[in-house]
Amino acid sequence: MTATRSVLAAQATDFPRWYQDVIAKAELADNGPVRGTMVIRPYAYGIWELLQAAMDRRIKAAGASNAYFPLLIPESYLQREAEHVEGFSPELAIVTHAGGKQLEEPAVIRPTSETIIGESMAKWIQSYRDLPVLLNQWGNAVRWELRPRLFLRTSEFLWQEGHTAHASADEARAYATRIAVEVYREVMENVLGIPVVIGRKTRRERFAGAVNTIALEAMMGDGKALQMGTSHELGQNFARAFDIGYLSAEGRRELAWTTSWGSTTRMLGGLIMVHGDDAGLRIPPMVAPTQVVVLAVKEETLTAAGQIADELRAAGVRVHLDNRTDQPFGRRAVNWELKGVPVRVEIGPRDLTAGVATVVRRLRASAKSAVQLSDVVTDVVAALAADQTHLHDEAQARHTARTTEVSSVSEAMEVATTGWASLPYDAIGESGEDQLATAALTVRCLQRPDGTLPTEDDERGLTAFVARSY
Repeated sequence: MTATRSVLAAQATDFPRWYQDVIAKAELADNGPVRGTMVIRPYAYGIWELLQAAMDRRIKAAGASNAYFPLLIPESYLQREAEHVEGFSPELAIVTHAGGKQLEEPAVIRPTSETIIGESMAKWIQSYRDLPVLLNQWGNAVRWELRPRLFLRTSEFLWQEGHTAHASADEARAYATRIAVEVYREVMENVLGIPVVIGRKTRRERFAGAVNTIALEAMMGDGKALQMGTSHELGQNFARAFDIGYLSAEGRRELAWTTSWGSTTRMLGGLIMVHGDDAGLRIPPMVAPTQVVVLAVKEETLTAAGQIADELRAAGVRVHLDNRTDQPFGRRAVNWELKGVPVRVEIGPRDLTAGVATVVRRLRASAKSAVQLSDVVTDVVAALAADQTHLHDEAQARHTARTTEVSSVSEAMEVATTGWASLPYDAIGESGEDQLATAALTVRCLQRPDGTLPTEDDERGLTAFVARSY
């Protein structure tokens, strides 16, 4: 690695170029050979694995079980729910030939799995005693992108998608809300350190085939919005299309109420754009594949550096020992800074003589501290906990500072050029959404005035958040 601080564009002058530079120089991803696809490199995949594990634990705590469904879906399945197929039609990749001949029925490469999971649910559910069915799938999906961006919009991406069936609308609504609040928001804010606004999508913005969509929106470093995850109430639309029914306790045939919900590798793009700075990545310690790098400055400090690394590992810290003393120390330090490793522990000959190590925190790179060797583990563990909180608080402060209350669509259009606008949705309406669209602005989500999540379908009296988005 030969990275230096000068290889990155400045955020303030060219944020999109800065984003691309970070991905390339921090060795996160490459473009795949097919337009719109990506190769996720080991360092970024390590972040994804930690994020995935955190998400998976919470999904299981909410009662869902993991399963797997086919990547190829009969085209006829999508045709059964008209709004669903219409919404996804421009993004579909369809297999028409296989095994050297034309298929009798084309197969769609999974854009989402409501249809194929709905078919399975219809087979598995017979009685009210079989409900609820709570499923989650980890896998990939394909939605053909015209303007791809690594992590943010790729034709193939990794994700989890949850699908459930319930005996009542109230139960389905409660579960969709639980996933949004107790799983997604918890992971995004407390693991990724990214504050989110959680609210309901407007009718025009909600998921194709849903009766309600709950979205979690985050502000990026340039003031734009990124949708980090969604949870959908599907009503009985898919149950009707796929005959997902059950025999009630009273002996009547009833249709189930279903939900679906998903989050993707887009969250990695959000992590980069929320926390990164002009020196590169800044990774929240909870999802840092390497939480601490221990650098031996000279060959004579290798043994001491190895001992420090072992002590940190014993304390449960994810550690990498950089023993490349044949390479310039400054270059190594800058490269670890670029990769966003939360803490560097440097040990040179003078440090060793003094019985100390130099501890450098990524968030405070200019504030190096000499720490007694006996105190390194305690100091580093405390720093990791503090910096996890600091990243969230810093992002929250930016979000608050760059969100402005307004009262009209014209004011919102002016404010949302550099941040977010909040205003009553009554002042927007569908005609206002048309007007916002002319300036590439959308209503990201709707909340009650007290900041809570609206559950009913009434859009009156709600607060709208307006922004440009990725």
